[in-house]
Amino acid sequence: MTNKKKLKAKACRFCKVDFHPRNSLQVTCSPPCAIKYTTLLKEKKAKAAIKKAQYKERVCVMVRKNKAKTRSAWLKDLQTLVNRYVRLRDEKDGCISCDKPATWNGQWHCSHYYSVGSSSFVRFNLWNLHKSCSVCNNFLSANIGAYTPRIIEKIGQERFDWLYENRSQIVNYDIEWVKRAIKVARKGIKRLERRQ
Repeated sequence: MTNKKKLKAKACRFCKVDFHPRNSLQVTCSPPCAIKYTTLLKEKKAKAAIKKAQYKERVCVMVRKNKAKTRSAWLKDLQTLVNRYVRLRDEKDGCISCDKPATWNGQWHCSHYYSVGSSSFVRFNLWNLHKSCSVCNNFLSANIGAYTPRIIEKIGQERFDWLYENRSQIVNYDIEWVKRAIKVARKGIKRLERRQ
């Protein structure tokens, strides 16, 4: 006759009641709990499979959408991210074109000193982009008269001259460049959000 070592009590995986298992692999206290626990595991597995299938479908849809996306759509996505980056970067600054402080409760924009349409080369250059109130940016066309001395004060005369000299260069951004720039912009946004 062999001496069987009595196993420690453990909680049933289904009903959570303490019980003494007959062997080390037993995880439930009784056959009804075992059946219910098995059913629960099957349901969880099925839900996980559905979730995984939905995720794969979302990824496939996103890949198809990205393949069908035009260059202008990619540029629009990049511009949105760069604008957000600039608003975060200048969060503690007031409007570049007027005296509205950072505490102003209106809508903040990213204002281009040289516009997107006329100056594609400096469109995404951060020296050309600054936080502005919606009033100056929308209704006063960036309020250039007040913007000019403030941008020179902020970035310096040398950088301002560089913007002026390069404003009329034309560049056609290819999709691969835009995709890389989007990744860089997202990283920059995450870095700024972590600082706050």
